Amino acid sequence: MTSPQSARRIVLAARPHGEPQDSDVRFEEFSLPEPREGQVLLQTLDLSLDPYMRGRMSSAKSYAPPVEIDAPMVGATVSRVLASRDPGFAEGDVVLGYGGWQTHSVESTTHLRKLDADSAVPHTTALGVLGMPGFTAYSGLLTIGRPQPGETVVVAAATGPVGSAVGQIAKIKGARAVGIAGGPDKVAYLRDELGFDAAIDHRADDLAEQLAAATGDGIDVYFENVGGKVFDAVLPRMNTYGRIPVCGLVANYNLTSLPEGPDRSGALMGVILRSSLTVRGFIQTEFAAEQQETFLSEASQWVADGSLKYLEHVVDGFDNTLDAFRDMLAGRSFGKTVVHVAD
Repeated sequence: MTSPQSARRIVLAARPHGEPQDSDVRFEEFSLPEPREGQVLLQTLDLSLDPYMRGRMSSAKSYAPPVEIDAPMVGATVSRVLASRDPGFAEGDVVLGYGGWQTHSVESTTHLRKLDADSAVPHTTALGVLGMPGFTAYSGLLTIGRPQPGETVVVAAATGPVGSAVGQIAKIKGARAVGIAGGPDKVAYLRDELGFDAAIDHRADDLAEQLAAATGDGIDVYFENVGGKVFDAVLPRMNTYGRIPVCGLVANYNLTSLPEGPDRSGALMGVILRSSLTVRGFIQTEFAAEQQETFLSEASQWVADGSLKYLEHVVDGFDNTLDAFRDMLAGRSFGKTVVHVAD
C-alpha cells in the first residue's frame, strides 16, 4: 500500500513564552516512508492531549528531552493499521501508539498495544482511564500515597483524568476522597456522579476554610498535580507522616516568571521536617514494568462494574488541536481531553 497523500502534522515552530500561541506551532503536509520490517503504517483516529506536553515544548531540563523545533509534537494515539510489515499486526487492527500530533505515522510495533475490537468501552479509554492518566493515578496513589481505610485523600484537578481516578481508587481502598476543582459544575460532578466525600471549588475566596471543614481530621495523602494556591491551602492540613505523591504542577506550566512574594522554601522544608512528610516526585513509567498488567486487569474490572467512572472531553477535528490544548491547560475543559481525528 502506498503512503497517504494527505498526511498532516503539527510541528513546534517556536518555544512558547507563557500560554502557547498560534505562532508557536505550524501545520504541515508531509510524505510518509513505506513501513520497513517490524513497522506499521498508521492512521490516527484519536489523539490524547495531556499537561506534560507543555513541558516538552520547553527547553528547560526535565525528565524527557524537549521536542525539537520543526519536529512534530509528541502524544499518545489510538490508530488504525493501514499497512503492516509485522505478522502480529494486520490491516484494520486498532492499536495504542505514540504517533503524536499527526494524522498518520509509521511506527515500530515493539511499543504498540493492540486494542480489543470487542471491548465494551470505547477505544479512547486507552488514552485516559485505562491508559497513561489512569496508570499515573493508580501507581502514584497506591505505591507512594498508600491510602489506608479511613484515611483522608485530597486531590486537585479532580475532574481531570488523573485526579478523578485518584479519588475513586482511594474510595475503592476504603479511604475518604476530597476533590478540588474549578467551578460549580465540576464540584457537583465530583460529589454527585463520582461519589467523592467532599468537593471544593478552588476559585472560592474561602478555599482554605472549606478545605479545613472537609478535612477535620487532617489530610493523610495529597496527590499533587496542580501546585499554586491549592498546595498552599493543603500543606498546613497535612497530618504527621502524610504522603504527597507529585506527578505534575499544571498551575505553573504557563508561568513566565517566579511567583511574587518572599522565598517560602524554608517554610515548606520546615513543615516537611516537623510533620515527617514524604514528598515523592514520580513519572509513571518507572512503575510500568511491574504494575502495568495488574493495573489493566484491576482498572478494567472497576470500569466494568461501575466503581471507576470516567468522563471524556472529545474535540472534533485535527485543526482544533492547539485550541483544545490551551483549554485543557487553562482548566476550561472537563474530563480527559481527546481530539477525534478520523472515524
